Amino acid sequence: MTKTVAELIIDSLAASGVKRIYGVPGDSINPLVDSIRRRKTIRYVQVRHEEGGAFAASFDAKLSGDISACFGTSGPGAIHLLNGLYDAKMDRASVVAITGQVSSALLGKDSHQEVNLVKLFDDVSVFNRFVPDAKIAPYLIARAIREAKLGHGVAHLNIPVNVLRDKVEESDYCYTEIPQVAYSPSLDSVTDLVAKSQKPILLIGSGTVGRSDLVSTFSEKIGAPIIYALMGKGVIDDNDPRVMGGLGMLGSKSSLEAIKRSDLIIALGTSFPYAGFIPSDKIIIQVDTDPRMPGRVFPVTLPILSDTRTFLESMIQAVPKKDTGFVDDLASARDSWRSSLVEDENRTTNGVNPMELARILSDEAEKDSVVVTDTGNTTVWIARHFMASEGQRFLFSGALASMGNGLPGSIEAALGTDRQVIAAVGDGGFAMTMMELSTVKKYNIPVKILLFNNSKLAMIKYEQEVLGYPEWGVGLYNPDFSIAANAYKINSDRIESHMEIRSKIREMLDHNGPFVLEAITDPNVRPMPPRITIEQATGYLAANIREHVAYDPEIPAMQE
Repeated sequence: MTKTVAELIIDSLAASGVKRIYGVPGDSINPLVDSIRRRKTIRYVQVRHEEGGAFAASFDAKLSGDISACFGTSGPGAIHLLNGLYDAKMDRASVVAITGQVSSALLGKDSHQEVNLVKLFDDVSVFNRFVPDAKIAPYLIARAIREAKLGHGVAHLNIPVNVLRDKVEESDYCYTEIPQVAYSPSLDSVTDLVAKSQKPILLIGSGTVGRSDLVSTFSEKIGAPIIYALMGKGVIDDNDPRVMGGLGMLGSKSSLEAIKRSDLIIALGTSFPYAGFIPSDKIIIQVDTDPRMPGRVFPVTLPILSDTRTFLESMIQAVPKKDTGFVDDLASARDSWRSSLVEDENRTTNGVNPMELARILSDEAEKDSVVVTDTGNTTVWIARHFMASEGQRFLFSGALASMGNGLPGSIEAALGTDRQVIAAVGDGGFAMTMMELSTVKKYNIPVKILLFNNSKLAMIKYEQEVLGYPEWGVGLYNPDFSIAANAYKINSDRIESHMEIRSKIREMLDHNGPFVLEAITDPNVRPMPPRITIEQATGYLAANIREHVAYDPEIPAMQE
């Protein structure tokens, strides 16, 4: 069958499972846009900025675990995609990015909007090709889809506008289903290490999403407490007595205590990026589907190439039940940490206490909700003070930690599920992509936006203080965001006092449609790291803490 290259792209993406494609029309990409209009096999979501489209595609892939797509026109439209695509790269999300290019006859002539996009996209992509003519297009399209899926990253195709219009015969290279690889790990070494361990712990990440029952059963069978990387929040209920909390600068003291006392760490579906929190003298088993990941960040005793489901099912059958008492040993550390959180949440602050705001949000949110969190102090408040229920899903810009991801990420989440979707955003990040409120209203996307407004880049303010610098350059001149939401005809309200928090959060969550709730929070509430001693940290973390203590020895969180 003869098709244009643009039609072939859309048909191949649809066959691969892509349901939505994000972008802004432009001259060199218009043949692709028209194919979307005519084929109707993929839903087009018109964003107001290509960065928002790339973020949405990245969060689409994170939420679904499958492939997603976005596009941009030649020159500036394609350039705008990069930040969102770096989010996909660093969180290993499978995204196909299609960029337009000037006509082949104009290449190399410094034409209007001609940019060397293959060179520009080289670092962000696992697969990156220029499509010179229609004959090679079927192969490169199929290859891009395959590489995005298997490489867990961005596959980029840059295509001149005339090539998009050219016709081509479909061939055997067009998309066919990628076979699922079944891993059968050898478990003898694992079972030996588990049998010898008296203090095992599970460190879980995004690779355990959807595996809650298996993680819980395995933890109970070997008597292991559970700690989590940021992307593993919500896999197990935060109120489960085995859960010690998150690990890292956003994490808990009880998780650090668990790491310190453990004799075996089983890392499931995570390449936790902060090596300083993983003691180098521990026995570590790391389970991942990608052979490049085990040992990439921290030393690993035994790498296991397997998906977490296969590994957990096999281990549950293979290991005998044991009660080490390790969970009970850590109960006082966990209870002490939780008490300190409650104490912080009950503090009187100038303006709304953001920690109390996050905690009450967790009380009122539906138990299967999806929470998309922007980068900044808001990340800390949600990571620590939102008590996750098992089955809730938490999405962040994890490894890149880019501001501005919260609103476009929540747009995709609300389009991709019928569950309640909440965007927890700070004023700094929200202002970067708030033009996407237009997208929210255009498609009547029922996302609930809780805006922590402290009129500062407050995490940077804190970092300046820790390093001994005066606060400077971090104050923000903000609009009244609730009025701005009304300008888009989106319902909104404001929280200005402690007494209003619960009732207005309920109002937001009960509303049938999109809602912006702006809370005026205290910018001087510090996002303190867990209280740790120098001896509890290793590597660069210890060096950083020593440096910080030298600048400001009175910061209590930096010392025991």
